[in-house]
Amino acid sequence: MEKIHLYCMPGLGASSKIFERISLPKDKFELHFLEWKIPTSLDETIEEYALRISDDITHKNPVLLGVSFGGILVQEIAKIISVQKIILVSSIKSHHEFPYRLKLFQITKAYKLFPAKIVENLEDYTKYFLGDFLKKRAELYEMYLSVKDARYMKWAIYNVLHWQQENAPNNILHIHGNDDHVFPSKHINNFILVNKGTHIMVLIKAKEISEIIYKSIP
Repeated sequence: MEKIHLYCMPGLGASSKIFERISLPKDKFELHFLEWKIPTSLDETIEEYALRISDDITHKNPVLLGVSFGGILVQEIAKIISVQKIILVSSIKSHHEFPYRLKLFQITKAYKLFPAKIVENLEDYTKYFLGDFLKKRAELYEMYLSVKDARYMKWAIYNVLHWQQENAPNNILHIHGNDDHVFPSKHINNFILVNKGTHIMVLIKAKEISEIIYKSIP
């Protein structure tokens, strides 16, 4: 039996380590991990960027899995190459699924105020987080955040907020949590619910997500 080649794209700035808890039968699935690249410039379009990432996909008709902004990107990649299925986790299928506050960030251009330089030296800022919960959350981000380039962060935030896809692709599986505060589930249509799933549920709810993926791909 020919294996299903599953290519995994992490969330904004994250490394493929976020998929370390995803477990699928090795006799059926072969996992491949994509990583973010530094944009050639702030003017590089998401279509141009997707084309560069698609160069790292070497199998025909793969399944693409994307988390958060990675979910947006794999949908762009699927416009370039033929894919068997697109799997989204904690992501969106069109700009209509944006929450109002993100639309407001885009309209007011408040995203330009984001101090992208902080990301380059996140470990230096962790000690300023108050309380154990926030400190642990900062440490979690530090562990899985691999791209700390200020140009990348500015480019990525701009392209999230300005993504203009109107309609979802047909061959899509959307897995979403009802406790996602980045993309609240009340704005999301046609998805498989993960109860108490947060925006980082690919780490916390990996077993449940793995089971959904396994059952959804024949």
